[in-house]
Amino acid sequence: MSASPTQTTQAGATTKNQQSDSAVFLRLWRLFKPYWGWMSLGILLALITVLSNVTLMALSGWFITSMAIAGVAGASIDYFSPAAGIRGLAISRTASRYGERVITHEATFRVIAELRHWFYLHLEPLAPAVLQRYHSGDLLSRIRADIDTLENVYIRIIVPVTVAIIACSLFILFLSRYDTLLAIFVLLMFIIAGVITPLWINKLSAKPAKKKVELSSELRTQVIDSVQGMGELLIYGAAPQQIEKVDKLSKQLLTQQSKLASNFALSQSILSLCINIAMLGVVVIAIPLLMREGSITQAGLSSPNLVMLTLFTLASFEAVMALPLAFQTLPETLAAARRIFSLVDAKPQVTEPKADSPTPKNNDIVFNKVSFSYAKNSDKEPNKNVNKSTANVFNDLSFSLPQGKRLGIVGSSGIGKSSIVNLLLRFWEPTSGSITYGGHELSQYKSEDIRQYFSVVTQQSHFFNSTIKSNLRLAKRDASDAEVEQVCRVAQIHDFILSLPEGYETWVGEAGLKLSGGQLKRLTIARALLKDSPVLILDEPGEGLDSQTEKEMLKAVFEYKKENSILLITHRQTGLDAMDEVLIIE
Repeated sequence: MSASPTQTTQAGATTKNQQSDSAVFLRLWRLFKPYWGWMSLGILLALITVLSNVTLMALSGWFITSMAIAGVAGASIDYFSPAAGIRGLAISRTASRYGERVITHEATFRVIAELRHWFYLHLEPLAPAVLQRYHSGDLLSRIRADIDTLENVYIRIIVPVTVAIIACSLFILFLSRYDTLLAIFVLLMFIIAGVITPLWINKLSAKPAKKKVELSSELRTQVIDSVQGMGELLIYGAAPQQIEKVDKLSKQLLTQQSKLASNFALSQSILSLCINIAMLGVVVIAIPLLMREGSITQAGLSSPNLVMLTLFTLASFEAVMALPLAFQTLPETLAAARRIFSLVDAKPQVTEPKADSPTPKNNDIVFNKVSFSYAKNSDKEPNKNVNKSTANVFNDLSFSLPQGKRLGIVGSSGIGKSSIVNLLLRFWEPTSGSITYGGHELSQYKSEDIRQYFSVVTQQSHFFNSTIKSNLRLAKRDASDAEVEQVCRVAQIHDFILSLPEGYETWVGEAGLKLSGGQLKRLTIARALLKDSPVLILDEPGEGLDSQTEKEMLKAVFEYKKENSILLITHRQTGLDAMDEVLIIE
């Protein structure tokens, strides 16, 4: 698998517990590198919006006050220039606000899309050996919720922090032209509102934010268990206990969300207090300046300027208003990032060769004294949602399947027959021994390349919530309707499909919920037959079928694939009479 342009995983990546907050954030920032242009434009527009709004407020206060004083004194005043400036700033604020919303959201969507792509590229080498040790609900949380949480990095953290630093620096520089004490006082309020308060809120929110991410993941896991296992829960009377567990998690999650909401409310109260103190302080400091004579550079101050500075100070706190929320979401964002990186950094069970895959001389398969143990091919993952397997499957297994021949492998359920398929498809690597395909070691083939030589009917096949035809065409996207119907006839499912009101356009439901186990098995076989591969592997093809249907179907399959190599893995006797050789595993 080729690496994504934004791939940042390193061979010696630190574990989740060892990565500091800064290291995690820096790693996220590097992932955003392809979109720095979009992100910078969004920050610029956000800055223009803040500056336009503050300047508009300040200029409006100055203009209204100047007009009032001029009216009382009967003096003339140039009102065209300030009026034009106000109108221009109003247009600038509106346009930049709109542009900022469009650009920042576009940048966020592009970043999230790239993160999903990057994440899936790292997930694929981990399937199924590593991923099977994680609960499906936990994986769903990482793929969806945790990735979605990372949108906070740009739109809620990077943008407001960057804008606040630049804007506040400009505001203090502007105030210093009137009075140094004035600038220092407002700077102090900025520090309290934009630095001390956010850091304090960040500290208060660290534990509840982390707990929120964990509880959200656990809640999704339990809800998925409830939905997928509803039948079993009802049959065994375990539904009330499961409902109680989900309810308990929901209450715990609400508790953490309530703490975060309280922290946010506290931060907004402090900010409001800082704003009012800042305005009052500006008035107190600026009033004595009204008594002085001279120009602005000599610290003189006119009445309109007093109003202008007061409103300027009020509006300038817009630059720091979003900082408490930014620092409050930071722990949650980092927690989600750590969960993603912990999965991305997991070591694949199969090592991909650096060289190109060899061209097989033929389609011969040879197992030579192969031993396999899940315990030695699994990492220990300190996660409560990890399923650990420690079974020693088989030792010194040897057999061969020459090109065009048929081999039956027989053994009781759970003895490890399906592990043979997993080794052939390079989902796992053998503990010891040698496996060759076409005269070359299987380890010389890249996983994607070796899998193109096999059509596999697995015991558990996934069906998407789409039509029957769409699910079948996953094996061959350009398959014609005639080809689809042909393999369905062979799999003894064509007549049933035609009996449905919408035929091949019938939707199967999530995970094939609308169809029976036997119907899904025959569709799985039809899908495998549609793939044009030299080797057909049938892993318990009669599961869920009656003996007569299984017999007729296997006979049709063997005839349809009479030129192909066939590996039949079963614990039944049906179909073994058509095999060239039968291997019994005990």
